[in-house]
Amino acid sequence: MNGFRMHFVGIKGTGMAALVEICAARGAVITGSDVEERFYTDEILEKLGITPLPFSKDNIGGNGKPLPDIVVYSSAYKLDVNPDLIEACAKGIKCVLYTEALGAVSAASYSVGICGVHGKTTVTGMSGTLINSLGLPAQILAGSAVKSFGGSCTLTAGHKYFVAETCEYQRHFMAFHPQKIVLTSVESDHEDYYPTYGDILDAFVDYLCLLPENGTVIYCSDDKGACEAVENARLSREDIKFIPYGEYAPGDYGIVFGRIEDGKQYFSLNGYDVEFAVRIPGHHEVLDAAAAIALSVELLKTDRNTEDAEAVSAADLNKLKDALLSFEGAKRRSEIIGEAGNCVFIDDYGHHPTAIKTTINGFRSFYPDRVIIVDFMSHTYTRTAALLEDFASAFGDADEVILHKIYPSAREVYSGGVNGKILFARTSAHHQNVKYFEEVMDAEPYVLERLSKPLPAGKTGYLFITMGAGDNWKLGKSVFDKLNTK
Repeated sequence: MNGFRMHFVGIKGTGMAALVEICAARGAVITGSDVEERFYTDEILEKLGITPLPFSKDNIGGNGKPLPDIVVYSSAYKLDVNPDLIEACAKGIKCVLYTEALGAVSAASYSVGICGVHGKTTVTGMSGTLINSLGLPAQILAGSAVKSFGGSCTLTAGHKYFVAETCEYQRHFMAFHPQKIVLTSVESDHEDYYPTYGDILDAFVDYLCLLPENGTVIYCSDDKGACEAVENARLSREDIKFIPYGEYAPGDYGIVFGRIEDGKQYFSLNGYDVEFAVRIPGHHEVLDAAAAIALSVELLKTDRNTEDAEAVSAADLNKLKDALLSFEGAKRRSEIIGEAGNCVFIDDYGHHPTAIKTTINGFRSFYPDRVIIVDFMSHTYTRTAALLEDFASAFGDADEVILHKIYPSAREVYSGGVNGKILFARTSAHHQNVKYFEEVMDAEPYVLERLSKPLPAGKTGYLFITMGAGDNWKLGKSVFDKLNTK
């Protein structure tokens, strides 16, 4: 891609910024445009020497600028509305969606697609960290900034292998060219596009069937939907190698859960005489770790051109063990913001009832002596309406729940009656301590007062978690900043 000129419309989006990193590492010359609001991705772009421009037709060859060879655009922008895209089309410059561009990159390497309704960002981050520890020439793309990637969304140590988080929404992952796939979970989600469970299940089955002859699927045998997708794919693709991982998985990647001690979860795998540990709370994080180990081992076998498990040495396993222990998570994935006073502040992207329930349960196991307060902002009306009772009953391990209005999405059209107050009413039927503030920052005075109250007997502190795909992370950050200056 040396000297190849690319212009990115919506360059500050997490996936777009990650793709920019990937293409820049391969020699592309990049410009981009977006809104003026500052995002954490601005820092990623600044490290690359890229300053996002305001949307304008002049970005495409105006004022003496060289014309881009291609324009990549986010699905949030339309070819007939955005001025950059209108001008590019008028000048005959090829415009491709982010997912199409990602697919083109994947076709140039031995590529691995990591997919699933839950866990794909963490699995991608863990996998990149582990694969890098083995010295494999790989490039990794995650859906969020990862601490062990130096705070970036990508990690580059070569281009032979390409491991990327791939998204099921609107079947975007069908543009990818995988040789291996990791499947974490399948259940109903994105109801604006997949009205039924059968619709989203079919999409995952079709993705698995994209694999070339004798491709590999590493899947979570503890997840009912993942198992169903595998069984459906197997009906037409007997050549695919299906490798299970999980607590009930047969084979090398069956998990034996161990103790929780000193902020670590210990576990082992049936096929390897090593005790692994993760620093991130939750049963699901051990599943994610097993997926990352399985992928790293299988990719190492591919690199060494062998199927022999003994080709993976004790030294290799120790590298994986140390790398896994060094993994501290991705941005907005059980991210510890800090500790102020007697409260630990955490921000998490969990926006589906299953993710909410398992994540809070994990925090409860790691912080048994803290009062857990969860501030949740639901994302999209269609998801909230379709899974209303599941959302309402997902907060059982929290001592207190704070809810807000629903964070909308420009991509959905919703005419029903479910809103934040309805979610509050239904959650109150399941949980005895629920508060409601329509606007996120309206809750700040209450939270500050709440965290100043004496603790119940046997409790040593508070845990305040902002959770969801909305913008309520601002509340946790603001309260933390105020308490941290006292």
